[in-house]
Amino acid sequence: MGSVFGDSYDTFAANLKLVLLFSIPFVIAFIIPLLAPLPSFTSLGAIFLRSASIFTNLNFVTIAVIFAAMFFSLLFISLAFVLINLIVKAKKTRLSVSRRVLIDIEKYIGRVFIVLVIYTLALLIANAAGYALGNEALLTGIVGFLFFIPVIYAPSAIVIDNKGILRSMKDSALLVAKSPVYFVEWLLLATIVISVIDFVLVSLLGVYAGYVVLLVVSLLVLPYFIIFIAEAYMRRFPILRH
Repeated sequence: MGSVFGDSYDTFAANLKLVLLFSIPFVIAFIIPLLAPLPSFTSLGAIFLRSASIFTNLNFVTIAVIFAAMFFSLLFISLAFVLINLIVKAKKTRLSVSRRVLIDIEKYIGRVFIVLVIYTLALLIANAAGYALGNEALLTGIVGFLFFIPVIYAPSAIVIDNKGILRSMKDSALLVAKSPVYFVEWLLLATIVISVIDFVLVSLLGVYAGYVVLLVVSLLVLPYFIIFIAEAYMRRFPILRH
């Protein structure tokens, strides 16, 4: 077995058509907030809400739109996470995805969805508290990083090992603590790759680059790094490290 980088690329390249197909929910998930009447903007292949504008114009309609957009976006993201993790599961077990697994997809999506909802709620609470304290960027960044640790491997644990929500989050945190190198490599590589893509496309396309970067990240970059996470997760088995 090669490095996580190499194995992730091999899995990505060998299943490129499936990866592109399974990444469509990411595109849909990112389009939803853009179509919703919300003060949003794109940056580095992601969509952000202008929290200051939201808090100053908060009403029932705004709250309803925000939660509806987030609900459907997280649902499509959960679907993409599950489908891409199934690719790695099929490869590593050297077995085709069984009918039973396909039946359980709904359960996997539900669990991953709840994990993402927990993470999103933590960010929203931190953002609101930070806005009240006058330092929302710092507080949201700290909470986002800390909560990301029990979340990063959770979808892989749910799909590959059929673990429950709390168990998958607990094991994710333990795996990051036990093997922090994969976590750091993933974080650094993802930051570098997305930053380079953003810089190049902004230089070529100017103000129109944001949406192109979002599309490239949704279809190619994000799926690769999900595969990377799944490959790293599988390496908790000693036999799969060799």
